[in-house]
Amino acid sequence: MMSGIEPMRAEIEAIVGGGSVVSDDAVCRTLSADGCVPKSVVYPRTAEQVAAVLKCAADHTLAVIPCRNATKLGLGNIPARYDVALSLRKMNNVWHYEPEDLTATVEAGMKLGELARLLGRNGLWLPLDPPGGARASVGGVLATNASGPLRLLYGAPRDMIVGMTIATTDGKIIKAGGRVVKNVAGYDLTKLLIGSHGALGVMVEAHLKLFPLPAGRATFIFHVASLDEARDLRKRILQSPLNPMRMTLLNAEAGKVVWEDEAGARPGSTMTLWVEAGGTNRVLERYARTLGAIGSAAGAKVSTMEQGTAERSWARMVDFQSWLAEEFSDAVILRGSLPIAGCEEFVNRAQQGADKTKSRLAVFAQPGVGTAHLCYLDPSDYSAIVSTIDNLRAAAKELHGALLVERCAPEIKQRLDVWGAPGNDFEVMRKVKHAWDPKGILSPGRFVGRL
Repeated sequence: MMSGIEPMRAEIEAIVGGGSVVSDDAVCRTLSADGCVPKSVVYPRTAEQVAAVLKCAADHTLAVIPCRNATKLGLGNIPARYDVALSLRKMNNVWHYEPEDLTATVEAGMKLGELARLLGRNGLWLPLDPPGGARASVGGVLATNASGPLRLLYGAPRDMIVGMTIATTDGKIIKAGGRVVKNVAGYDLTKLLIGSHGALGVMVEAHLKLFPLPAGRATFIFHVASLDEARDLRKRILQSPLNPMRMTLLNAEAGKVVWEDEAGARPGSTMTLWVEAGGTNRVLERYARTLGAIGSAAGAKVSTMEQGTAERSWARMVDFQSWLAEEFSDAVILRGSLPIAGCEEFVNRAQQGADKTKSRLAVFAQPGVGTAHLCYLDPSDYSAIVSTIDNLRAAAKELHGALLVERCAPEIKQRLDVWGAPGNDFEVMRKVKHAWDPKGILSPGRFVGRL
């Protein structure tokens, strides 16, 4: 007897074409989520096909998870069900591009690396450096509101979107916003969908706000002996006339991932604060002078990294999760989101409790925006990790922040909700989910409160 998607296979194939529905186990496993393997992968080519597939899935109560390159499939709770992987791999067209207007409209399956090559020909870019790097897709980045160190100057994905097109489970295509920056009247649906982790609808197109590429770039590295020193540097830099592009704080373990040569770390240095600036040669010279003075006042020496080495190091830093996964397949990665003033204190509490986890701890923090990634590289005691997560959640709450488990083994996810306890707005979230996805087929169980 046929089960899952097989009875509806002909119906879905009629929508997307016979060669665009794949049930091969090896292919399906490449898009697994926390050990849950879809029964089929569907490859639509148009927004209309996405909407039709979603309606078919809803009619037959098939659970669907949208994806592209699987760089974000590890986020969220374990799926309650997973029948269809809706891959937007074939949806990578550019529908509109006006360099003079600094706008572009692209399909959600376009990879950031491909978009960067296109925009770079006109001296433009989309200043996003999320986990996954160039392999991440526009749709995946928007669905998770994923950002990296460039958030310090340019903001998060929600700050670069002026409109989008969304396919819903009732087979409709909704357009929100538009192609120009000032065009939103009433409630902005783009803000609702960005960061919804595919739980409400599937983004199929995005209208992007572009930026000029910096004329030049320079990376400065402070070698600091303590978190107090790092806090002092952060305050001095943010209070100065400077406006750096990126600022990241690494502990020694994280430095081993980023430095191409581990011996490059200054002896006796426990942490490094990386600052990247953009602008003309005159602007970069001003950064060098001002940061040198700030370092002297704080008692920390600063050095300038060769640009080619800096680009490779930033790429490793941005996509540290992929680099860690190659060597530490069981690594647990937590993300603390805090007020800027509480970032160093949160890292301090994590380091104080690191011995209890029986694991090495790598810290990748963005003190300028209040984000800290805590990476437990080789955990051997899952109970100790769960206890640590509970303690750090309490610490984040005390500091007026929150803690998200971004990556861990399914055995750990079975013991907790990766998002933490839902807030007072959960009932509203539940109603919104029901209004958009009444049968609960989109990414079921993965979002906050296991929506």
